[in-house]
Amino acid sequence: MQVAGKIAVVTGGGGGIGGALAARLVRDGARVVVADLDAEAAAGVVAAIGEDHPGAAVAMGADVSDAAQIEALIARAESEFGPVDLYFANAGVAGPVGLGDDDKDWVTTIDVNLQAHVRAARLLVPGWLDRGEGYFISTASAAGLLTQIGSAAYSVTKHAAVGFAEWLSVTYGDRGIRVSCLCPMGVETKLLRAGENSGDAIGEAATRAVTSAGAVLTPEAVAEVVMAALDDERFLILPHPEVLDMYRHKGADYDRWLSGMRRYQRQLLNDVAES
Repeated sequence: MQVAGKIAVVTGGGGGIGGALAARLVRDGARVVVADLDAEAAAGVVAAIGEDHPGAAVAMGADVSDAAQIEALIARAESEFGPVDLYFANAGVAGPVGLGDDDKDWVTTIDVNLQAHVRAARLLVPGWLDRGEGYFISTASAAGLLTQIGSAAYSVTKHAAVGFAEWLSVTYGDRGIRVSCLCPMGVETKLLRAGENSGDAIGEAATRAVTSAGAVLTPEAVAEVVMAALDDERFLILPHPEVLDMYRHKGADYDRWLSGMRRYQRQLLNDVAES
């Protein structure tokens, strides 16, 4: 899909990948609603966009764990620009370290990393089917393909996000609805550094696992890859191409892969203890 002239909603747009996506979408001719739990951050992204493209983006504070607020986002896009063509389910949280101590942390992680995607799709898919087109872009993670050392909730919900995106594509791909799933590894964002700032050894190991596995990309570099994938209407978007090789190795010998991950975790925890 060419994004010029299209209407997009980007959640988690107050910085990081979401902010870079919003800026790139506008640069390529789209009009965008930039949403974030931090309304001030979303407004800052829109202000920067407006310096070169006045009126092409609007900001809105929104908690995507709340279906009513997602509905309000979509309504805002329609009132400002027109029916939504592309929805970037990009908001995400790191989740608790390890298994977590409180079920509420799991509920929040599931709500933001997975249920927000489901709730948005429920609102958008009927209209997209009527129009014969629409594009849902899910930000998951390489952790959704490979599992991440550190947070169980993060890994589980990112796997689920990949699965939901696959289901959308299988179910509606022949009826005009396009789906892509973004699975980056290390990207220089606050989320990347959540583990090392957690004060927990396994949390710090989680960050080291990502930063030592491959290059840490800028959000702008990721946005560039996403735009190319949208042009091709490609499902799996891998800013780190090596993730595909890792995924193939995992599928080829699951037990060997699990053994290797345990060994890698021990090494990382030793490094943390010695630092």
